[in-house]
Amino acid sequence: MADTGNRLRKQLESANFDPQNYVKQLSQQSDGDRDLQEHRQKIQTLADETAQNLKKNVYKNYRQFIETAKEISYLESEMYQLSHILTEQKSIMESITQALLSADKDEAAKEMLAAFPKETEEVKQRTLTTLLEKVEGCKNIMETPGRYLVYNGDLFEYDVDNMSQIQKVHAFLMNDCLLIATWLPNRRGAVRYKYNALYDLDSFAIVNVKDNPPMKDMFKILMFPDSRIFQAENSKIKKEWLEVLDETKKNKAVKERHKKEEEIPNSPVRQEVSKNPFDVEESSASEELVDLSLEWIQELPEDLDVCIAQRDFEGAVDLLDKLNEYLKDQPISQPVKELRAKVEERVRQLTEVLVFELSPDRSLRGGPKATRRAVSQLIRLGQSTKACELFLKNRAVAVQTAIRQLRIEGATLLYIHKLCNIFFTSLLETAKEFEMDFAGNTGCYSAFVVWSRSAMKMFVDAFSKQVFDSKESLSTAAECVKVAKEHCKQLSEIGLDLTFTLQSLLLKDIKAALHSFKEIIIEATKHRNSEEMWRKMNLMTPEALGKLKEEMRNCGVVNFDQYTGDDCWVNLSYTVVAFTKQMMAFLEEGLKLYFPELHMVLLESLREIILVAVQHVDYSLRCEQEVEKKTFICQNASFLYETVLPVVEKRFEEGVGKPAKQLQDLRNGSRLIRINPESTTSLV
Repeated sequence: MADTGNRLRKQLESANFDPQNYVKQLSQQSDGDRDLQEHRQKIQTLADETAQNLKKNVYKNYRQFIETAKEISYLESEMYQLSHILTEQKSIMESITQALLSADKDEAAKEMLAAFPKETEEVKQRTLTTLLEKVEGCKNIMETPGRYLVYNGDLFEYDVDNMSQIQKVHAFLMNDCLLIATWLPNRRGAVRYKYNALYDLDSFAIVNVKDNPPMKDMFKILMFPDSRIFQAENSKIKKEWLEVLDETKKNKAVKERHKKEEEIPNSPVRQEVSKNPFDVEESSASEELVDLSLEWIQELPEDLDVCIAQRDFEGAVDLLDKLNEYLKDQPISQPVKELRAKVEERVRQLTEVLVFELSPDRSLRGGPKATRRAVSQLIRLGQSTKACELFLKNRAVAVQTAIRQLRIEGATLLYIHKLCNIFFTSLLETAKEFEMDFAGNTGCYSAFVVWSRSAMKMFVDAFSKQVFDSKESLSTAAECVKVAKEHCKQLSEIGLDLTFTLQSLLLKDIKAALHSFKEIIIEATKHRNSEEMWRKMNLMTPEALGKLKEEMRNCGVVNFDQYTGDDCWVNLSYTVVAFTKQMMAFLEEGLKLYFPELHMVLLESLREIILVAVQHVDYSLRCEQEVEKKTFICQNASFLYETVLPVVEKRFEEGVGKPAKQLQDLRNGSRLIRINPESTTSLV
């Protein structure tokens, strides 16, 4: 028989096994129905053995499955951290590459400048003369002294109206004008071009024409009321034309302005002689009021530069305070204005350095104390608002980075303990540092409160993702919320209460969790009700009975002994006992999650769960015909109404602080009438 089973197993396990051919051969070889029944029994036996072996293997490897799942979770968290580290390293390498490229470009430019020094104006003039010899009709252009060539090249001119190509031209840009020459179809010796137009640089404007294929690499010259459009050979040459035209126009404007300033006659100004004898004394007195010849004032700008370079921020601010104190209540003269202008430039540089010190790009190690130095100096500079904003941004990035780097553990509660410890400790340290740094700036406290709410939202996002999105049990969710509330209470020692913020942010997820587990309990209760046989429970051993009694005492049912019988029997239905334990567990977890906004949600959930059991008992009592079973059902109903529901009401009132009126109405609305075995009275 064993050999037959092994042959059958090998036949079924073979790679080329065909069920249809197998059945066809079996039906042809069998003698009748008996052979088919025997073969069916062999296959059924083989299937049972296979199922049993599969169960044994699952039980045998169950711990390995769990450990493998944990390892996968650890690996996932490590891969996330590795990805974050690689991203940071990539950004660092890109910044280093950009810095090296810019340094190489600067060095190459210096080498080119050293190898090929700029041409003198004489060389440029000779070059222009040589080029203009190739242009017909422009001999008088070089008569203007100081004129030299800046840039030249071939261009194509297009019609402004229909954008059709007109002709090929050659443009000569000089330091004060632009010459346009057309190509000669028939060359005459060295002459290649013919004079077309000459524009003074002040008489036209340059406009970049947006590329619209096939019309691209174009720019326009506007000369009121006319205009001309030219096309360069490629985008690089077009960019060069635009840049050199703009730079040449600016250089000419600057040169003309300096020339006009030099042409202003420096005629001596005759000082008016005052007839008032007290004028001389007043003027000398006003000049003696502010003495800027002191050595420390003369060296102040340089000293500020040194302090900024050496990162001596305190010394720089001390020098500024000393200067402000010296110039306090002093008249504002021209030397004072000049000194203040120099100092203001150093203040701007100092502010930029302090802002960089507080930027999130800097290292976040050292906690909030590491920012104290820069914050205090910004406050001394009168920029407390900026200091507050940068401090809070720095701490927000630090908290976010700490949460992101937190390793995701297999156990949710362990992860939440670490998450709460990191977040609330950081928040507490930030609050203490903020109170120390901005003690004299009460207007900044509102910004800290707003920042605390945004930080709490970031914490709740990570919390909910791990607790609620992963569909943890209600008991685990309740423990996690309890841990978060306990950590949140630590902030009360500094006068910061974020409990309401935490509750309001968690409200939606907790409602969804209560609703989900309420539905699970209702479905489980309905399933048990559908298989209800209304039989007493036999726990078989005294240990099991003692364990059930202990569970009922933990649920608050202290008089459970009156429902137990002899020889480990319990005079209650398994369905009612299981319902009691499940509902009391739901109530306890719900009370851990409770806050006022959840009052009606928890109450209605309890009411819906109880109604399922009550309606089933009432329906069974009305439909049952046997007197003995009806008596047993009444005993279970009595347990529900006289023992379980009062315990639920009492525990709810203890946990919430006010009675559950809906539960009282539910119990009072359904009244149990005691019956004798012959009675047919049920629940009303």
